[in-house]
Amino acid sequence: MNIRIPVAGIAVILLAACATQPKPLQGTFQPLTAHEASAGDHTGALVRWGGRIIRTEPRPDQTCFEVISTRLSADGRPHWASDDTWGRFIACRTGFYDPALFQPNREVTFTGRIEGHEERKVEQYVYRFPRLAADVVYLWPERERVDVVVRPAPWPWAWGYW
Repeated sequence: MNIRIPVAGIAVILLAACATQPKPLQGTFQPLTAHEASAGDHTGALVRWGGRIIRTEPRPDQTCFEVISTRLSADGRPHWASDDTWGRFIACRTGFYDPALFQPNREVTFTGRIEGHEERKVEQYVYRFPRLAADVVYLWPERERVDVVVRPAPWPWAWGYW
């Protein structure tokens, strides 16, 4: 028997385990973007959406988040690409979520069902936001921003051909 096949299978399983979502974000969801949901009626669809927080609005019985949607990576975390957006959405969840913690530009992922639409102004434009009744609000840890500085090697033979 060829031992390479079982070893390759184990390697694939181990690599797949590295890219799993946090337990609250796991499940089967419809592949629907916020932009697609704003264009049609998808009430009741179970989705997992994420992005960057624009505004956090505590209300008497719930907290609503206005979010700019981005695609999600394999682990469910929003991609940090400022020009790669999939529209905007509003997600609401029962309870109080502190705006001091859920600040603008923080990355967040929600799971829940689309419960309709809400029209709001973005500057002077009236935008149709899909509204999500969130079951899960998952705030991601802040990313470390690191500047990588590349300097030439101190020896001349490493600079290329002379």
